[in-house]
Parts: sequence; structure tokens; C-alpha cells
Amino acid sequence: MEQKTFEVTRSDEEWRRTLTPEQYDIMRRHGTERAGSCALNYEKRPGTFSCAGCGQPLFASKKKFESGTGWPSFNDPIGGAVETSDDSSYGMVRTEVHCSRCGSHLGHVFPDGPPQTGLRYCINGVAMNFTPET
Repeated sequence: MEQKTFEVTRSDEEWRRTLTPEQYDIMRRHGTERAGSCALNYEKRPGTFSCAGCGQPLFASKKKFESGTGWPSFNDPIGGAVETSDDSSYGMVRTEVHCSRCGSHLGHVFPDGPPQTGLRYCINGVAMNFTPET
């Protein structure tokens, strides 16, 4: 990801204090959680998934679908909530998804999702919080 100034910025030490060790590894060091390990993969209630780093709403639950991959999958983010960049780690080329407000790594997007968009935003569950509709 190119260097960019985000609306929410923190020092590395502030990120370490704000996030759990697993969140820090994923969101700030571009790690990946173990497939099927996060409860948000199984969340079915109406509501909103937001960035665990800054609270920005990222995905509406009505855009979530079961991909069978072990990670929460969505076919469309909330407008302007995420940005993408090229990721050539691990000997492959993928499209990284990160929060447009704080730059935290969320996951990747793939062109094998369901209609309308044909996209699958494969997102690390620990990178998000869920707020059910009231």
C-alpha cells in the first residue's frame, strides 16, 4: 500500500495499546486469522460491520453471504468505506482491502462472488466489530 495520510492516525505504540495482539498482527502487519476461527463468520443478524481500528462502518449485513471459505464474505462495501491496493505477498497477486479511514488491513477482494457485483470481499473477522440493528 502506498504511503497515505489517513483521517485516523496513531503511532505504532498507540495501535498496540488500542488493538488486541491478534488484531494488531492482522490489521497493522497484514496477517490473516485462521479460517473459521471468528464468531463474526457466523453472524446472521441484521446490522453493520465496522472497523475494529477506528469504528468506521464497512459492510451492511444484507451484503454478507456464506462463501464456504471460513471468513466473513461480503459482495459490496458501504460506499467509500474501503480502499484497495495490489498485494504481491506469498508469491501471488491479490487485491488487498483496507479501511479508508485508518488504513488498517481488512482482507482481500476476489472476482468470484455472487451477482450483482461478482465480488467476494473476504474479510478477517477480528478486524471488525458488529452492531446489530435495534
